[in-house]
This record gives sequence, C-alpha cells and structure tokens, in this order.
Amino acid sequence: MGNRVGIVGVGQTHHRSKRSDVNGQEIINEAVSRALAGAELTIEEIDAVVIGNMDHFEGINYVDMWSVDGSGGYMKPIMKVTTGGTTGSTVAAAGYYQAASGLFDTVLAIGWEKNSESDTSAAIATCANPILERETFAGAIGPLAAEYSMYMKKYGATEDDAHLAAVRDHNNGANNPYAHLRKRVTLDDVRNSPMLAYPIRLLDMCPRSDGACAVIYASENKARKITDTPAWVVTTTTRHDYTHFGDADWTIMQTLEEASKAAYKKAGIKDPLHEFDVMELYLPASSCAVKWMESLGVCERGEAPELIREGVTDMDGELPVNPSGGVICTNPIGATALIRVAEAALQIMGKADKRQVPDVEKALATGFGGCSWSDVMVLSSSKPR
Repeated sequence: MGNRVGIVGVGQTHHRSKRSDVNGQEIINEAVSRALAGAELTIEEIDAVVIGNMDHFEGINYVDMWSVDGSGGYMKPIMKVTTGGTTGSTVAAAGYYQAASGLFDTVLAIGWEKNSESDTSAAIATCANPILERETFAGAIGPLAAEYSMYMKKYGATEDDAHLAAVRDHNNGANNPYAHLRKRVTLDDVRNSPMLAYPIRLLDMCPRSDGACAVIYASENKARKITDTPAWVVTTTTRHDYTHFGDADWTIMQTLEEASKAAYKKAGIKDPLHEFDVMELYLPASSCAVKWMESLGVCERGEAPELIREGVTDMDGELPVNPSGGVICTNPIGATALIRVAEAALQIMGKADKRQVPDVEKALATGFGGCSWSDVMVLSSSKPR
C-alpha cells in the first residue's frame, strides 16, 4: 500500500453554456485559484500537476504545455491524461496515485472543457462501428435511450421513474451556485419537455458546459498541516468494456458493477445503501439514475424504480444522491467526473454550503464515459488504516 492521501482543497468555476468572458487558460486558472485559496496554499507549494480534457474536442495540441499559464505548472512535472467522459475521474485517480506513490507531497489535479469551442458530436461518432452501430449509437443519447428501453421492458420501470430522478437533480442543482442549470422543475415540466430519443426527454439529459475543476491532494504528513478536515481517499478503481456496443450486456452496467465491487472490497463496504452517507454519481441522463443504482449494489436488480419513487435518494432520504445537481445540471466533459470527486470531498469536509448533507463520514464518487467504462472513488472523514 502507498502513502495515505487526503483531498485538502477544491475549486471550480461558475459553469455556463458559454464562458465568453475567459479563454481556456483563464477558465483553468479560475478553478486552480479557488482550490489554492480554499486550501490556503500558493502555487509554489504544489509539487506536481495532472491535467486532462477531451483534447481532440478543442483541437489543441499539447494541452499540458499550452495550459501552463492557467495551471501554474511552469517548470513542474505535469501529466496529461485523456480518457473520454471519464477524463475527470482518471485525472482524479492519477493525482491520487502520484501523491500515494511518495514522489510528491502535494498534487494539483485539473479537469476542464470549453464545449462552446468544440465539435463534440463529430468526435464522439467515431466510437461506434460505422456499419453496424453508428446510425443508432453515435453520441450519448442513442445508447442511453436504448439501454433504458430494454430495462423498462425487462423490469417494468416507467418513463416517470427516470423523470423523478431528473426532478431530484435539477432541484438539487438550484442550490448550487456553480451549477450550469439552476432552475427548479416539476414532474410535468420533465414530462412535457421535447423528446430527444425515446424515452429520454430534454430535461432528462445533461447539457454541454464550459467550466473547470481543480482538486488538491496531499500526502498524510502534509494533509493535517493544511486542514483539520481532509477528505481521505480510501480507494479508487476502474473497469473497461468492449469497444463494440453489440458485445455489451445492456441489462446491467457491467463496468460500474465490477468497479464498485472492487472498491467496496478494498474499503470494507458490505452494505452501500446504509454505509455511504452521500453519493456523487456521473449520471449523464436521468434514466441512468434508475438503472445504474443496481450496478452500484444499492439494491437488487429491478428494485431501483421503487428506490426512486420512495425518495430514498432525495436530499432528505436515506442515501442522498447528487446534492450538487450532478451531470444533468453541469457537464464540462473533461471536468465532469472530477466535479463528482470535488463535491464528494466538500461533503466530507463539511463545506458544501446549501447542498450540504448532515454528518457525512463516507462518500462515493463515480465517473462514466465512452464505450461504457466506469471509475469509482471512495472518500472518508477517517484516515484509512
């Protein structure tokens, strides 16, 4: 086992559909400056930087070098990682690994995206087989719609079950000053929003955002000197699937299932519903908020709709999910999964303001991307053994 590591600082931008007030380096620096200020550190006290985005979206070469004016990484060791939708959680894992290795005491992890300056659809379309799958599965909406259609048929779930999750996340996002979408909605609002691909409607689906997030990791000997309330990283896991969608089992999210099982084993979690106090989940559509709860082991197969209907995952429920509003409210792709880690850390540190869940001791953050790969990170208020 490597060194114990805690998250000691978090910063994020105010996310919007278009941040025309800043360029790429400036939007990165906005998040970095806020993370440093929150931890009461200077950039000189950062030993290494990890940065990532969907770099082929913006078409920028050598993002790690191009961004140094924003990241503060000049003459520091910098690692760039890009793994599709999971870029943010891969950045989070890489930052943790670098601190846990003992090579660095403080590591700055940054995720960012200016979707308003990118061509998302053209890039994502290439992930699907051009003969068998591209017409239906290119992009995000088609596969997610097909997935939930199959789930509804097998388990009797309804469109409204997903819509309820959309209402939950949108209304949570209204309490988050950094969220892109901050409008409260009703069930009828979601039902009456435009259909994108059956059964997913506009208010069921995430937006495209401009924004950035930064998280500061510190090794054990440094973390307690920086803050009395670090969010300790217990473990992080990742699992990948086949490239071709036709090879996948669409009744489950296998990568999330295997990644969460591995994380729970390492963290000693036997009953996630009762042992976690909050979850920040990468849910690109509200349908995922139903079906994927089963792959997280929160309930048995087919039981997730009842979980949503009973309000178990609401802010005042037994296991609050996405107090920040989640991906449905904010989606700067390269930063999206890192925001999940940042928000989970804020919950542990008791710094989530109006979106704070009381007495959080253990939190889960997830990432999702591309051809259905998943990342999981477990955070705790108690230092791992």
